[in-house]
Amino acid sequence: MDHQQLEINKNEDQMRLMVSTMKQRLAVIEQGGGKKSLEKVKQRGKLNARERISYLIDANSTFTEIGAFAAYDMYTEHGGCPAAGTVAGLGYIAGRQCMIIANDMTVKAGAWFPLTGKKNLRLQEIAMENRLPVIYLVDSAGVYLPMQDEIFPDKEHFGRIFRNNARMSAMGITQIAAVMGSCVAGGAYLPIMSDEVLMVEGNGSIFLAGPYLVKAAIGEDVDAETLGGAVTHTEISGIADYKFKTDEECLDQIKKIVGKLGKPEDAGFDRIAPVAPAKSPEDIYSIIPRDGSKPYDMVELIERIVDNSAFDQYKEDYGKSILCGYARIDGWAVGIVANQRKIVKSRKGEMQMGGVIYNDSADKAARFIMNCNQKKIPLVFLQDVTGFMVGSRSEHAGIIKDGAKLVNAVSNSVVPKITIIVGNSYGAGNYAMCGKAYDPRFIYAWPSAKIAVMGGEQAAKTLLQIQVASLKAKNQTISPEEEANLLKTITDKYNAQTTPYYAAARLWVDAIIDPGETRNIISESLKAANQAPVEEAFRTGVIQV
Repeated sequence: MDHQQLEINKNEDQMRLMVSTMKQRLAVIEQGGGKKSLEKVKQRGKLNARERISYLIDANSTFTEIGAFAAYDMYTEHGGCPAAGTVAGLGYIAGRQCMIIANDMTVKAGAWFPLTGKKNLRLQEIAMENRLPVIYLVDSAGVYLPMQDEIFPDKEHFGRIFRNNARMSAMGITQIAAVMGSCVAGGAYLPIMSDEVLMVEGNGSIFLAGPYLVKAAIGEDVDAETLGGAVTHTEISGIADYKFKTDEECLDQIKKIVGKLGKPEDAGFDRIAPVAPAKSPEDIYSIIPRDGSKPYDMVELIERIVDNSAFDQYKEDYGKSILCGYARIDGWAVGIVANQRKIVKSRKGEMQMGGVIYNDSADKAARFIMNCNQKKIPLVFLQDVTGFMVGSRSEHAGIIKDGAKLVNAVSNSVVPKITIIVGNSYGAGNYAMCGKAYDPRFIYAWPSAKIAVMGGEQAAKTLLQIQVASLKAKNQTISPEEEANLLKTITDKYNAQTTPYYAAARLWVDAIIDPGETRNIISESLKAANQAPVEEAFRTGVIQV
């Protein structure tokens, strides 16, 4: 076996190992609050959150989970909060793509942690941006009281959820709420602000204050069912519209309602019959080198994702460190902006490092993004970027103003943007390539992603230099051994914060995905994006020339 083939095999082994680790971690997350909690739910005749979703969606249809790794490895002192206590994603009900949001009652009784709020707001944002009907499967004890100050009062906290309910209603987005367990305090507004409210008898309850609080506040003795059960709300208060004996009957009614929704206007993005990539999609696992600093040809990766492996490059021989071009993904027309990781040579004779954005590539990408907006073609960003070129030559050539053009084009783009972080995502490169702060409709990461302000080695050495200078200023010395230990401590801490799991836990990305699923996930994201007509005109404001 030749050396090149050996490297390819090693790359593939490493990537498949990373995917396997991700799937093992997902399997644990899917257990929610654990086997005992799941068993308790079963004993009460209820389905758990994941069972409810799989019963609700069409047989053999795709469910694209969002935020499974939210709160991963966080809140350990509170016993953890898998998937931030909410199972959610894009699913098909009666053939209609919907946003489905289910409280996981096995995780702290479905209580809201700070990340639960952030995740639910992100899910509502996706629904609003893509005009998706929303199905809430409510089963929650409300705000997690020990952390109420971090989830209750601020603009991006719990209250924003109900503001969004009202905004979505005004936008004509269908919202259906099924109360299948507790629904208390401020949370009681969510179903009532939806279009239709369904309740399960015996398990579903809606009230502003539960029996204990009522007793404490006004001295009244009342049980939960009388206070706010399904019979109370369908026969006395008129708050709920339907009541059912079982979870299944309740979910069947949702299917009936969604099945009768009027057809939405769409954005009119071009789609033809899909064609599989000509180059084997299986090869996608072996393209990225095990060492994230090594070069590779991003075109090879693109050709494993796009229809017929046909990638029509724009300005192919100019600004080569960013690849721009037109293609189709599962039949959908897209404009692709991707970091080229090969070392390239410009016509002027300049050697350009892979993954770095230079003046010419920033200009090219900005212009291409404008073209896609002009033509109403959605954009797909493939990130493996180490940043903009630095040094006097680059600064004198005006790299900041060329970078500003690219950031402007990305910021003001009105066509949907879908971002996939396949490798590095460092510094202003993350921004220019449509990182989380630039409103991608969807943003996903491969298990090989690294997200940080700069590479671990550079960051650690920079921090070390600052610390050593600080000691010298105090006339203190540091031995080479102490310096090496300090560097290792800084590097380890920094690297722990750059993993895709750290990013997904904090919802900087919507999901960590299997590279082999990239094509399907982009297609599902485009189906969602196509449900929202592009109403805004493309304007850039002042362009720095």
